[in-house]
Amino acid sequence: MTKRTLSDAEILAQIPGARGRARRNRRVEPHAKRVRFDKAHRTLHIDLTNDAALTVPVDLLQPLRDASDRDLAEVELGHAGVSLHWERLDVDVSVARVASTALGSPLLLRAAGSAGGSSRTPAKARAARINGQRGGRPPKSQSRSAA
Repeated sequence: MTKRTLSDAEILAQIPGARGRARRNRRVEPHAKRVRFDKAHRTLHIDLTNDAALTVPVDLLQPLRDASDRDLAEVELGHAGVSLHWERLDVDVSVARVASTALGSPLLLRAAGSAGGSSRTPAKARAARINGQRGGRPPKSQSRSAA
């Protein structure tokens, strides 16, 4: 199995579509629009495009724990607002990682699972009807309830 190599013309033809998808993505999903370091509280304050904000203690972010306040103050937004960048420290941290660190991965995973579980699709409706015809949700097995 060989990889197909795209020509320069094929790559250039894909750029407008990629830019359009990026614009739509920026409108739909929150991205960082501003970031600043608060020296007094040693926190990062990130304003998002959906008007929400994150304030996170720098010490929660392992690559930044030992950085000086002077270096931390030189934070910049990365490309498209999806990351934060410190040139002098040669450190990049995604905004998603900052949110995950602030909220905790288990909480984010529960929220994502809950959102997915509450979605309504024709396939889920069909499966629920079939389950209902069979007597509803099957009872938990004895081995589970005994544990």
